[in-house]
Amino acid sequence: MAHTFLLLQAREAGDPAAAQELDSFAEALEVPVTTVRPWDLLAGPPTAADLEGVDALLVGGSGAFSVLDDHAWIRQFMDFLEETSVHRRFPTFASCFGFQALVVAGGGVVVRDPERAELGTYDIEVTREGLADPLLGPMAPSFPAQEGHKDRADRLPDGCVHLARSALCDYQCFRVEGAPVVATQFHPELTREGEAFRCRTYAEMYKGAGVAEEMAAVIASLRDSPEASAMMKRWVAQTLPT
Repeated sequence: MAHTFLLLQAREAGDPAAAQELDSFAEALEVPVTTVRPWDLLAGPPTAADLEGVDALLVGGSGAFSVLDDHAWIRQFMDFLEETSVHRRFPTFASCFGFQALVVAGGGVVVRDPERAELGTYDIEVTREGLADPLLGPMAPSFPAQEGHKDRADRLPDGCVHLARSALCDYQCFRVEGAPVVATQFHPELTREGEAFRCRTYAEMYKGAGVAEEMAAVIASLRDSPEASAMMKRWVAQTLPT
């Protein structure tokens, strides 16, 4: 059975990461790219009619935007996530910007913290709760994953299960308890090559953040992250009917 995905994207017009993000999710899910439909969040969130025939939502990064920015479309997006993913528990997998958006939509707290920014490949530790989770348990005790963020979650929403952490960022993955809704601060959809592309694309944005003063060194230090990428396909197998 072929599943259909709606990829919610927060990208400026002309951002080369938009097309790369679409391809990256399709590759990690091991599905034809034609089954992953992009949605421009800057034009507003999807309606109920737009979700007809969609099996799951995907949310990726954002490039120039933060969930802490005061934009009308971001507030509308938060309302959409609160209603659709948190309350209705529509199958959702969100990474990076999507992770932080779900935190805020659920009533948690995100803060701007460039001193603990992460850009590159980092080791992710599975928590005690994560050991019992069917998605994260197979990845214990730790695994490498691609990162690119300056904001971080400071408190998860009530009703969420804390599944993973890193040395710099305590909240790296959570699940809405009992629901097919999972979010990661890291980018499981990105390979080492995909992370290198993002580093080059957003090099100017990370200057002064404490992680990208020498971008060539960051790119040279990148590692493969097959365990993180594999969780995407496993989430579909555990979430969507065949």
